[in-house]
Amino acid sequence: MNLKLKIALIGLLIVGSHSIMAQSKTIHGVITDPSGFPLPGAGINVEGTQNSASTDFDGKYSLQGVNPTDKVTFSYVGLVSQTITVGERSSINVTLVQSTQNLNEVVVAYGTQKRTKVTGAVSTVSSKDIAAVPITNAESALQGRAAGVTVVNGAPGSNPTVSIRGLATMGNSAPLYVIDGVLTGNLSGLSPNDIESISVLKDASTTALYGSKAFNGVIMVTTKKGKKGPGQLSFGTYVGGQEVTKRYNVLNTQQYLQYAKDLGSDLTARAAEFGNINTNWQDQIFQTGLMQDYNLSFSNGTENSTSRYSAEYMKQEGAVVNTGFERYSFRANNTQDIGKLKIGSNIGVSFSTINPERTSGGRTLLEHAIKMAPYLPIYNQDNLGGYQGPSAIDGNDAENPVRVANLGYQKINNLSIIGNIYAELEIYKGLKFRSQVSLDYYTGKDHTFIPSFQDGSYHKQAFSSTNETNSQGQTIVFDNSLTYKTTIANKHNLEVLGVITKIDGKSQSVAAGSRYYISNEIDQLRYNEGSLGSANYEEKNLGYIVRINYDYDDKYMLAVSGRRDASSRFGSNNRWGNFYSIAAGWNIAKENFMQNSIFSTLKLRASTGTTGNDRIENYQYSATLIANYNYPIGGANAPGVSLGVAANPDLKWESKLDRNIGLDFGFFDEKLTGSFEYFNNKSSDILFAVPLAASVGSAGGGTQIQNIADVKVSGFEVSIGYNDRKGDFTWSAVANLGTSKNEVVSLAPGVTSVLGGPAPRAGLENFSRLEVGQPLFYFYGYQTNGIYQNQAEVDAVFGPGQTSVKPGDIKIVDRDGNKVINSDDKTNIGNPYPDFTYGLNLSAAYKNFDFNCFITGVAGNDIYNANTFDLKGMNRLFNASTDVLDRANVVNGVVTNPSATLPRAQGADINWSSANQRYIEDGSFTRLKNIALGYTLSGDAFKSYFSKARFYVSGQNLITITNYSGLDPEIARADANANSAGIDLGRYPQPKSVIFGIDVTF
Repeated sequence: MNLKLKIALIGLLIVGSHSIMAQSKTIHGVITDPSGFPLPGAGINVEGTQNSASTDFDGKYSLQGVNPTDKVTFSYVGLVSQTITVGERSSINVTLVQSTQNLNEVVVAYGTQKRTKVTGAVSTVSSKDIAAVPITNAESALQGRAAGVTVVNGAPGSNPTVSIRGLATMGNSAPLYVIDGVLTGNLSGLSPNDIESISVLKDASTTALYGSKAFNGVIMVTTKKGKKGPGQLSFGTYVGGQEVTKRYNVLNTQQYLQYAKDLGSDLTARAAEFGNINTNWQDQIFQTGLMQDYNLSFSNGTENSTSRYSAEYMKQEGAVVNTGFERYSFRANNTQDIGKLKIGSNIGVSFSTINPERTSGGRTLLEHAIKMAPYLPIYNQDNLGGYQGPSAIDGNDAENPVRVANLGYQKINNLSIIGNIYAELEIYKGLKFRSQVSLDYYTGKDHTFIPSFQDGSYHKQAFSSTNETNSQGQTIVFDNSLTYKTTIANKHNLEVLGVITKIDGKSQSVAAGSRYYISNEIDQLRYNEGSLGSANYEEKNLGYIVRINYDYDDKYMLAVSGRRDASSRFGSNNRWGNFYSIAAGWNIAKENFMQNSIFSTLKLRASTGTTGNDRIENYQYSATLIANYNYPIGGANAPGVSLGVAANPDLKWESKLDRNIGLDFGFFDEKLTGSFEYFNNKSSDILFAVPLAASVGSAGGGTQIQNIADVKVSGFEVSIGYNDRKGDFTWSAVANLGTSKNEVVSLAPGVTSVLGGPAPRAGLENFSRLEVGQPLFYFYGYQTNGIYQNQAEVDAVFGPGQTSVKPGDIKIVDRDGNKVINSDDKTNIGNPYPDFTYGLNLSAAYKNFDFNCFITGVAGNDIYNANTFDLKGMNRLFNASTDVLDRANVVNGVVTNPSATLPRAQGADINWSSANQRYIEDGSFTRLKNIALGYTLSGDAFKSYFSKARFYVSGQNLITITNYSGLDPEIARADANANSAGIDLGRYPQPKSVIFGIDVTF
């Protein structure tokens, strides 16, 4: 090749390369959300290359080296990605719409459903709502945000008490929790930062597919998944403090010494022995607790796969001394498409440590604190253990609450693994087979060590004690489902689902304890002076499920489902249960006559159906024995056994018939939205442990599980939301209200009433009562009507010389008028369940500022304030409320201060020996649950470091409006039973807190 030709070829190559290079260019633009708000941190990526960029705080981007034929993907977490071919444009503005999951679909049993086609009662809570309130337990996110859902929080690390549409059973009333299709008992191991949405299923149309597990409703949790687009790294943290600021007003040392004299004890010299100090015991058990949280997540995705990984560390020091909660949680969610096969996994692991509030002698720390004599010091180095407590001379057996809380320790260590692995194959167009195996695994270790001590003659322990309970359990669920979806003639939409599900559960526990007299340094279990016990169970459940959804042109909807369940908790006579649901809907807004109306949504729906309940202890259909029972034989005790649970081979399922009518509406292109619901449910054959009489061979404590009651529950629910935008200012308001009323409509033959409540003691005997025509476990006791002012008033009720009641004692209402006060005069004195619950969420944003205010509350419920009984009962010498200084003063048989509302001290037994109206208080409250102000940084100076950075300050429980005199009207149950609701035994109060946080996206 000659030189001229070579030069010509080189010239052509140079010109060609310049021509090609000239085609590369820079594109720019703005990415916004559906409302037009700029999206900082949105991703821009040229498909098939590493060429990418992200938007700044104003939603602007610039991407170099782009060719006209390139396809560019615009993405943002939670919104639908868009892919655009560049062409000749240099400026490309993009509006990303909400994902179908968030906008059009609702998570229901075994899948999702278009919101417009939902015929049942479903409430949803989004990740935005959850993130607005810093919480340690995901259940708390539902408080005030879902109509008809009641949430009561407790101590750090404890699971909130959650009920849906009131109380419909007498046993376990907790809803079923489902995390990404995994059935579980609570959300304690799940980081709130990992939640994408929560759906609350409330009627049979939505819950029947879960059969026996869904009797109390279902809470469906969907965790965040990876999104298509470039990887995104997010980090968030907050730190703050929490404290309880309210106190009971109790007597100081001077007042207490005079009060003790009035009760016959001169403790002046005893107080002088300790220097006449004045200890505020309530201040000693409360503290300012530090809260801190750190969470990190990474998300990415391609055309065929997505993944998201997250980790969180959370630590909460309680507002009560030596209480707290610490958790490490990890989550990995992955999906992979391989042609027509889709596989995936959702795995969550958590490790937690709980320092629970410690109790002693059946009393809470608060009960000890309000009863302790104020002249006693906290510490005394001369006493074994270093604390000071009461002795016989003090006449007061309350324990030093600081010693109870701090001497020794109690730790509960938990491990939780919740996850699933699934595969879904599209066999034919519209026909899919899915197989899934789920695991809910846990281990727990509850360890308590208390060294020897003696802080007075009343309270001492000559040995160190170690007690430990180790538990382990797992539930494995196998689901195999077949789904067929088709559309006929473009208007008839049909979906058929069939599922076979098998549940295998087992658990075991070992409890041991020992004592050591030689040293306080040995915290180990020993055989000497030891105790040992163990328990284990296995349970199985088998279910066959069918669901058919049909709609005509999105206007007329019909949904039918059925489930047949077998549970190992029942005997062979009644092991199987059948449950069904039927629902219909009419999307009125789709009708021709509704065109051009103000309605963007108008849907009428109705449903009815049944669910079952098997939530009783295992093996209750079979007889059990109580060991270590002594029989008197030959003048001596002989060890033996007695009947524990009596066999009941005819034990059968509880069942609940749900009926629901709802109306969904939206105005002005969904600017104003809402729904109305009415429900009327009836629970039949409710299961309850009925005490056995000694005549049947039970030695006390024996029971038989029986189907004894039918209960009706009804109510309304209203949800209304409004969204608006004016320039840079956006705001929204969402309000909800739910009512609930329950009534016992029948009891089994021979059963007239059932009593429940906490462990009985003076003034707190089992006073929660079940009776036809009344609410479930209402408060049962005496009505009161002031104070007897003189002997004539006493004689007018009882007759001369017929009673020990004297002037200055409480007037108990003689309801039957027979001049005898006995159990026949007891009646309904309160209802622990609220008439309605409500919530209001206000959000606003202006440029870089954002604001959130969340208010929640309940109304119409009563609380039995046992603390008031302790402080105002005056049956024996304890510290007391300052109100006792104005108690009835009796001189020569006449009350000299007739305006007094408290009786005389140490009066007639009737003043304090039984539950009465004096201690019933209105438990209604309105609480500013959260208020937050945030600011998002913007400007070119920051975008080279991160795509988004938001700083915020938030306050929780800062204002509570209530007439309740206790420390906190948000009262959890006195124990795990539904029949002890609304009883305040000094429960852990909800603290006020202020936190500061930052969320950063890279």
